[in-house]
Amino acid sequence: MRIDEDLINYMEELSFITLSKDEKTKMTEELQELLTGITKLSELNTEGIKECHSPLEASMTFRDDKEIPSFDREEILKNAPRKNDEFFIAPKTLD
Repeated sequence: MRIDEDLINYMEELSFITLSKDEKTKMTEELQELLTGITKLSELNTEGIKECHSPLEASMTFRDDKEIPSFDREEILKNAPRKNDEFFIAPKTLD
């Protein structure tokens, strides 16, 4: 794929932005460099390498769910300027 002025103009239109001539030139060069790098990845020999959807999959460990006591509600609410029996009362942020 070749990054050209038509593609940059199309992307500019889709994103509702306006680029200067210098910005378009810079973006064209940077995107072409990026695509060249990605194309080089297809040249790698990946035979025998297990497919992985995330680099974190191999190290993801889960802890057992354990029920632990929460904070004391009365202690948390004791210094609140406005509260009811169970909740903080805060000013409305939306009408």
